[in-house]
Parts: sequence; structure tokens; C-alpha cells
Amino acid sequence: MANFSKSNVPQFSVDVYQNEYLPEGAGEVNAIVTVTATGGGTIGSAVAAPHLYSPGQGPSAAVAIMVDCSGSMDYPPTKMRNARDATAAAIDTLRDGVHFAVIGGTHVAKEVYPGGGRVAVADATTREQAKQALRSLSAGGGTAIGTWLKLADRLLSSADVAIRHGILLTDGRNEHESPQDLKAALDACAGRFTCDARGVGTDWEVKEVTGIASALLGTADIVADPAALAADFTRMMETAMGKEVADVSLRLWTPVDTTVKFVKQVAPTVEDLTGRRTEAGPRAGDYPLGSWGDESRDYHVCVEVPVAGIGQEMLAGRISLVIPQPDGSVQNLGAQGLVRAVWTDDMVASTSINPQVAHYTGQAELAQVIQQGLDLRKSGDMDGATAKLGRAVQLASASGNADTAKLLAKVVDVVDAATGTVRLKAKVAEADEMTLETRSTKTVRVKK
Repeated sequence: MANFSKSNVPQFSVDVYQNEYLPEGAGEVNAIVTVTATGGGTIGSAVAAPHLYSPGQGPSAAVAIMVDCSGSMDYPPTKMRNARDATAAAIDTLRDGVHFAVIGGTHVAKEVYPGGGRVAVADATTREQAKQALRSLSAGGGTAIGTWLKLADRLLSSADVAIRHGILLTDGRNEHESPQDLKAALDACAGRFTCDARGVGTDWEVKEVTGIASALLGTADIVADPAALAADFTRMMETAMGKEVADVSLRLWTPVDTTVKFVKQVAPTVEDLTGRRTEAGPRAGDYPLGSWGDESRDYHVCVEVPVAGIGQEMLAGRISLVIPQPDGSVQNLGAQGLVRAVWTDDMVASTSINPQVAHYTGQAELAQVIQQGLDLRKSGDMDGATAKLGRAVQLASASGNADTAKLLAKVVDVVDAATGTVRLKAKVAEADEMTLETRSTKTVRVKK
């Protein structure tokens, strides 16, 4: 087994931004927690599983690519060709030594490559064989995404690797299984592999695709033009190849008589993790953060504490990062942050909102009002939709979220961004509306 110096391992750090001063009678503590992993480069999973690490090649990994082969992939016929080309591009992006499989998805899931219930190991030969096998992909049949995910889980778990990841492409609605079946499949796969999901064209259901990515701690996006698939698949695979540590959890300890109101990821996207807590001993809980490469993400932690007198202070929470081990123990990643509460009668100190907390509270509201506005628009409540999307324009403008502002401008005519005065456009391209909905949770980071 290789010896690992400290420099081999991504170093994790935790920074806490908050206004710890509370006025008399207040008991809600808010903090933004920035988690950063740096310096891994190509080496990460030595930290979690030294036996699953090959020197010089990065952590051992397995990837399953799930390609929609339902009948609708034939309309237009170029769509299936674009999907084949994109899958080939993703295969070309695999690092040597990474385990991989390709799955064709219809109302059943079938192994396209390598077959036999196993995964292949990427090298020049297997990449070429896999690309040859893609030629057999043709469109026909229905859509039952839960079956694709379950097959991906079986294949990925057949490899003894540190990082397991899926890439899923669909062009239609999940019509050949019940929502309960899909949810059961997602529940079964959660925590076993991460998965990026993409909708191609405009005939798929945004909430379905974003729900898959959310449950499996991956990214979701729209590829409205199938010709853009290859570039998107290459980027997704490059990101997957950059992951170095799997299954990181944020552990939050809070003192007696406190309540955790919520834990949310707020950058690069909004993702509520509150309901995913698993208990981790007395007064502590773990929130799953998925796989990490060299990157930084922000989390909003809100804790309700018992009210104390002026001049009192308390530790409202202690944050650490851990990797759960198969034997039930955890490995601590060494980074820690503290959330504090201090009661004061200094009005200036206790009423100033921390800029990080204010910024991300606005970004979370932005994601919410876009979703609400689009839902109201679909249900025919145009006044309600105008009010919500107007508020979204105002928030996007105030926070400097230019990407979201651009997407909103394709759905509404902006009269005055500062006041959120807008008119709904009479005609909106379906792709524009779906892009806004799919990307509504993408945030901009606060300028530190």
C-alpha cells in the first residue's frame, strides 16, 4: 500500500460568517458556512480509503452513463445521433483505470456495454469497444427511469471503488412507471452514488429531472438543442473525473434545548438538506454533502436557542466535516467552525444583518419565487405570476445574479428592475421557460 503524505490529500476548511449579536428576547441564530476543499489535484480518496487509491491516477471511480432510448428519441432523428455522439465524447473523457458502463433506458433498462452485469475498465481498447457498442442504440419503447437507476446502482456497486457516479439523459416524461416507483428507486440509490441529470429538448418534466439530481446530490440542467449535448457531456465527465473524496457529511452539534431550524446548501445552488439529517450521537446530526473535488460551497445554518440575558453568550453550534466508514465509525476531516450567540443591548450591533446571511436569504427567496411564479403562470393565475416573477427580477437585480436576470427577461418584459415592475410576455418559447425553471436554484456567491 502506498504511503500518503499530508500533501496527497485535499485539505478541507470551514469558515463561518455570522452576526453573533442578538437583541434581548431573540433566539434565532443564522450563519453562512463556507466549506472549501483545496490541493487534492489528482489524489483525493487516499483520505477516505487508501486501499481504493491508485498512485498518480487519482481516486478509483466508477461511472454509469444512462441514455434514453425511448421512441421519442427518434423525433427528430438527429436527437438519437446527438445522444450517441455525446456518450462517445463522455467515454473519451474517462481517465484510464476508471470503471464504466453504458445503459440504454426505455421502459426497461438494458446493458449496452460491457454487459454481463459488470463494468469495464477504461483504456484505449475498452473506450473503442464502448463507442462501437453505441452504434446499436436505437429508439423505441417507453420511459421508466427508476429501472435505469436500479441497474446503474447494481453495476456501480460491482466495483470496489471510492467514487460512484451516474450521468442520466432523458428527453421525455417518466410515463411507464408510477411516481412512487421512481421515488422508491431514488430512495434506494441515495447515498450509494451521485448522479447528474440532463433533459434534452422540451418534452420532459423539469421537476422530475431536478428531483433526480437533487435526491442523488448531482446537477440538473436543460440541453434545449441536442447539438449541444457532446460539449455538456464532456464538461460533466470532466467534473466527475475531478472528484476526489466521496460521501462527505457536515456534522452539526448543538447544545441542549436548541432546535435546528434548517441546513441548506446556498451556493452554487439552493438545496435544502434539513430532511436528510441522520442522527450522529447525542445532539449531533450528519447532513450529506456528496462528492468533492477542488471546490467551495456555501451552507446556511439556522438554529433556535433558548433566550438568555444581556451579556450572556453561548456556543449555538459546532460544525465539523466527516466521512462515514463502512464499520460505522467516521473519519474526521479536521476542519471545524463554531456558531455563537451573544445577547447585547447595543442596538447597532444586534440589528445589523451579516452581509453573507442577507445575500443568501435573498438567493433562496429568488429560487422560491421563480418556482412559484412559473407554477402560477401554468395554472392561469397571471396576476399572481406577475407579482412573483416581478419580485424575482428585483432580487436578481439587487444581488447581481445576471444569469438569472437574463433568463427572467425571456419570460417577462422588465419595466423597472429595482422595483420589480414587470409584464408577462404574451408568447414565451417553451425552452426559455424550462431553462428558467431548471436553473432557478443556481445562485451567485456573495462578494467576500
